[in-house]
Amino acid sequence: MANGISSLSLRFVGALSRVQKQAILFLVDVTLAPISLLLVYLFLFPTTITLGMLKAGLAGFLTVSVITGFLSILLGIPKIKLKAYETLGALKTLVMATIAAFGLEIVREGLGTGLPLSGIFLFVLIFVLMMISTRFLMLRMLLAVLRAGKIRKNVVIYGAGSTGTQLASALRAHDSIRVVGFVDDSAKVQGMTVLGLMVYEPSHLERLVRKYDVDRVLLAMPSAPVVRQSAIVRDLVSKGLDVHSLPSFAQLVGTEILVDSLEPVAPGSFLGRAPVSGLQPDAQTAYREKSVMVTGAGGSVGSELCRQLIRYRPKRIVLFEISEIGLYTIDRELSARPDTSGIEIIPVLGSVTESRLVRAVMSEHRVDVILHSAAYKHVPLVESNPISGLVNNVLGTRTLAEAAMEEGVKRFILISTDKAVRPTNVMGASKRMAEFVVQDMARRAEMTDFSIVRFGNVLGSSGSVVPLFKDQIAKGGPVTLTHEDVTRYFMTISEAASLVLIAGGLSTSRGPHEGDLFVLDMGKPIRIRDLAERMIFAAGYTVKSAEMPKGDIEIVVTGLRPGEKLHEELLIAPGMLTTPHDKILRAQERGLTAVEMASALQELRAAAAVGDAVAARAVVETYVEGFGGVSSAVVRRG
Repeated sequence: MANGISSLSLRFVGALSRVQKQAILFLVDVTLAPISLLLVYLFLFPTTITLGMLKAGLAGFLTVSVITGFLSILLGIPKIKLKAYETLGALKTLVMATIAAFGLEIVREGLGTGLPLSGIFLFVLIFVLMMISTRFLMLRMLLAVLRAGKIRKNVVIYGAGSTGTQLASALRAHDSIRVVGFVDDSAKVQGMTVLGLMVYEPSHLERLVRKYDVDRVLLAMPSAPVVRQSAIVRDLVSKGLDVHSLPSFAQLVGTEILVDSLEPVAPGSFLGRAPVSGLQPDAQTAYREKSVMVTGAGGSVGSELCRQLIRYRPKRIVLFEISEIGLYTIDRELSARPDTSGIEIIPVLGSVTESRLVRAVMSEHRVDVILHSAAYKHVPLVESNPISGLVNNVLGTRTLAEAAMEEGVKRFILISTDKAVRPTNVMGASKRMAEFVVQDMARRAEMTDFSIVRFGNVLGSSGSVVPLFKDQIAKGGPVTLTHEDVTRYFMTISEAASLVLIAGGLSTSRGPHEGDLFVLDMGKPIRIRDLAERMIFAAGYTVKSAEMPKGDIEIVVTGLRPGEKLHEELLIAPGMLTTPHDKILRAQERGLTAVEMASALQELRAAAAVGDAVAARAVVETYVEGFGGVSSAVVRRG
C-alpha cells in the first residue's frame, strides 16, 4: 500500500511542469501571508476577538495577500529550487515580509484594523518562520517521494575540515547518497557533531562500515601531504573499501593552486658535478655546416644530442627514430625553436635494421656524421626478449655502419654503456658486441672515422631510477631498491650529450686500427640507496625505517633482477690515455678479429632467422668476455 502511494506520488511530481511547480510555490507564498496575520490576531486576542475586529482586519488580509503575491513574483521566490532555498531565499522572504508589514501598517493607521504596532513585528517573524519551515517540509516530502524504492549508498567522509563539511552539505539533498558520518585524524574534532553527523576516530571506521553497510569512503583532505593521503588510501583499499579523493573547493574554483607536493627533480643536484660549458673547437669543426644523422633521436640521450647539436649550427639534422610518438615529439620541439632557423630538420621513421632505408636516407641527405644512439636499453626487457635485443643492437649497428662506410659518411660515433663491460645481462652483451662491430669496421674503413663513447647511467632518462623514484614518492611509496649496496655511475643527460659531441670531434681514427674508444669521466659510483634517501628528503619527507617507524616513505629491497650487477665497471683492461678534454679519456681494448667477427655475425643471424634464443645466447657467451661465465674468444687470444 505504502509503495503504491509512493509510486503514485512520484509519478505526480514527475508529471508537473516547471511552471506548475512554480505556481504551487506562489500559491503557498500568497496563502501563508494571511494565515500568518490570522495567527497574530489569535495570539494577541485569544478570547476578545470580535466580528468587528475581523471585518476591520479584512483589509489587512487583502493587503498582505496582494503585496506578498506581487513581491513573490518580482523577487522570483517561486523560482528558487527547494534544494537551493537557503540564505538567499530566506533574505528574499525577509524583504517580502518587511514590505508587507509596511503595507499592513498603512492600513492599520488609515482604517484601523485593531492591530497594535507589536502585531506588525510579530507578523514579520511568523511569516518568515512559516515560509522557511514550509519549504523545509516540502523539501523533506519531495526527497521522501524521490527516494521511495531507491537503494541509497551509505558513505563516510574522511576529513571533517572545510572541504569535508562542504561536501556533506552538498550531499544532504542527494537522493541516492547518504553520508553516515565523518572520520578525522585530528583529536580536536573527534567526538564532535558536524552538520548533525558524528566525527569518529580512524580506529572506529571498521565498526562504522559494518553498522551502516558502507562500501565507499570520500577522502576530503586536499591540504594533507600526498604521502599521508596515499597511506590512508592504501589502508582503506586493504579493507575492501572504494575510495574517492577530491580537491578542495578553493582549488576547484581556482583560488588555490593545485600542486604536486613533490617538486620537479633537478638530477644534477644529487651529483655535485659542474656542467660542461662552452663550445669546443674540434666539435665545431666536426658538425658546423654538416649533415648530421641521429639514430634514436626520440630517446632521452638522442633527443638531448639533437638539442645540443643546434649550438654547433649544422646544415641539417636527420632525426632517425623507430618510435612514432618519440619522433613526432622531438620533431615538433626542434621545429618550434627559433634557434633552428637555417637548420633543416628531417624526421625519418624507421629501424636501423632496415638496410635499404638507412642507405637511402644517407644518400638522399648526404649525411656527414652519424651519432648512433638507437638501442634497446632496458635490462629486464632485453633479458626477456634476447633475439629482439641482439638483432636491434648488434645487427642493426652492423647494418648502419656498413651503409655509413659505403655512402662515404665522415664520422660514425656509437653511444655505448658501462653495462658492456664484462656483462651479466643480454643488453650489456649486445652493446659489447656492437662495440666489436664498430671496432671491426674501423679496421676496414678508409674514409669513415669510427669511434665509440662509453659512459654509465644517465639521470632522468626513461630507464633511470630518478623518474621511477619520483613517481613512487609522489604516490606515497614505497620506493623499491634491488639491493642495499647496489652502486651505479651517474651523469646528467645534458653533460653526457655535451661530452659525446666533444668526443666525436676529437676522434681521428681513420685507418687500419680499431678506432677510438672514449670513456667519459663519471666520477665516483653512487650508492642507489643514498640517492633514494636524498630524493625523499628533497621532496620534504622522511624515510620510514625501524629506527623511525613514523617516517613518511618506506624503502623496500626487492632483490637483484635477472642479469643485474651489484656494481658496474667502465673498463675491461686497465690503463687510460688522456685527451684534450679532462672529462674524456681514451681506452685501449682489443676487439674480435675479422674472422671471429664474421663468424659471430653469421651465427647470430642464423639463430635470429629461426627465433632460437638459446642459440643466440650461446653466440654471445662465446665471444663476449664475462657473459654466462664462459671464456670468450677475447680471453683465448690472451
